[in-house]
Amino acid sequence: MSSMNNIFGIHEQSLMLSSKRAQLIANNIANAETPGYLARDLDFKSVFNQSQTVQMSQTDAAHHVGLFDGEGFSGLSYRIPLQPAQDGNTVDVQMEKSAYLDNAMHFQATMRFLNGRIQGLLSAIKGE
Repeated sequence: MSSMNNIFGIHEQSLMLSSKRAQLIANNIANAETPGYLARDLDFKSVFNQSQTVQMSQTDAAHHVGLFDGEGFSGLSYRIPLQPAQDGNTVDVQMEKSAYLDNAMHFQATMRFLNGRIQGLLSAIKGE
């Protein structure tokens, strides 16, 4: 497994974080009309840096290894609304859509990098 980490580096974790962030943002958008709903996001840089310094170990095959086994990791926070609604909802749909698109661009860039890396490995295996 360590050889796969050498090949793909930090990009696996980047994809995992982007995927988690997309889920959070989509959940915010879905709850835009829910009274009292508090929009959440994660600080990609903070969580990513944490994932680089914290080494997790799996003690049982049924356990998940990673930073997302619950909501207790640092980096997950509530959004501070620019203009909170009277019903206590903090979702700004336009801001959420913008964050979602930004996150999608980062995800796609990482996927393109990994695809290029895989294509290079396939070429090397084939002797091209």
